[in-house]
Amino acid sequence: MEVILLERVEKLGAIGDVVTVKNGFARNFLLPRNKALRANEANRKLFEANKAKIVADNEVKRTEAEAASKGIDGVSVTLIRQASNTGQLYGSVAVRDIVEALVADGKKVGKQQIVLDKPIKAIGLYEVKVSLHADVSVTIKVNVARSPEEADLQSQGVDVMASMFEKDVAGFTEDFDPNAEPGTIAEEGTEAPAAAEGSDDA
Repeated sequence: MEVILLERVEKLGAIGDVVTVKNGFARNFLLPRNKALRANEANRKLFEANKAKIVADNEVKRTEAEAASKGIDGVSVTLIRQASNTGQLYGSVAVRDIVEALVADGKKVGKQQIVLDKPIKAIGLYEVKVSLHADVSVTIKVNVARSPEEADLQSQGVDVMASMFEKDVAGFTEDFDPNAEPGTIAEEGTEAPAAAEGSDDA
């Protein structure tokens, strides 16, 4: 389907560009969100007649987005979730969870502005893009942990899972005695029946 863009769309084009997109993308995303018009003769004339206003409105939105971005850029939100010993979450962190955390922190962000390629399924520190406008994007940090203490460690740059793994390995190494003579346990096992035989003789 051919559409006329009403704002700059990443990887597609700028305001006024006529581009060909998949029908589903146009129907489900561009048209309902007023990002584009079907490229027919009537809409071309409509766009040309209103081009100055469309460009001006877009500039206002961009200015508002730039102002809003100053309060959001670099913000960190913490999400406490249950997870297994390997750090895999029981469930996942989705766009809705991030939006709710931002709104609770007083940040005005919509679900469609969070750019999350796939749900977060493990604990850790993630950088997530927030697209406030076609020309204005910022990055926030999402700290997913099992406890506030773990979140603090992660925010200080500690890889919680790596340090846990090191502790496990260290514990195993300490239990192992390199000076132990091989076969000692087996000898103790063979002595026990001999002692028992001696008691029978008595």
